[in-house]
Amino acid sequence: MKKIILSLALVLGCLTVANAQQNALGLKFSGSGNSADISYQRFLNESNRLEINLGLDGFDFEGFTVSGLYQWVWNLDQLAPGFKWHAGAGVGLTFWNIDLPEGVEADRFFVSALANIGIEYNFNFPLQLALDYTPSLSITPSFGTTYWGEHGIRLAARWRF
Repeated sequence: MKKIILSLALVLGCLTVANAQQNALGLKFSGSGNSADISYQRFLNESNRLEINLGLDGFDFEGFTVSGLYQWVWNLDQLAPGFKWHAGAGVGLTFWNIDLPEGVEADRFFVSALANIGIEYNFNFPLQLALDYTPSLSITPSFGTTYWGEHGIRLAARWRF
């Protein structure tokens, strides 16, 4: 519980330092439908931004993930005004409670390197819809092996302010 409160405080702290730059806040859903993230984007300039996500790993609250991505953003105005695409890299921290054989529960902590690529559409009103793909590589061994993970293709809906 302390980890959840600390992570929420971190996300809220990042939100409070926001000023008049363009930001976006919303939800990001996994393609498998079993997880959701609170997603926050903060533009550093016209072509660079930070994205911070706080997600539940499964709706049965088996764990949660905090991730941060640095993204490069490019306009796709030739496709249609409002379209952009992005690519980025970052890190994820996962706290996970699992059931081991013999009925024993165990807490696990993973650090992952993340990559990200996606496309988004920004409407004339303050709504952004995005599709992205975020593969990950666990850089802390899980059960003695390196773990490749992926969130699949995810859909995000964010309010821009």
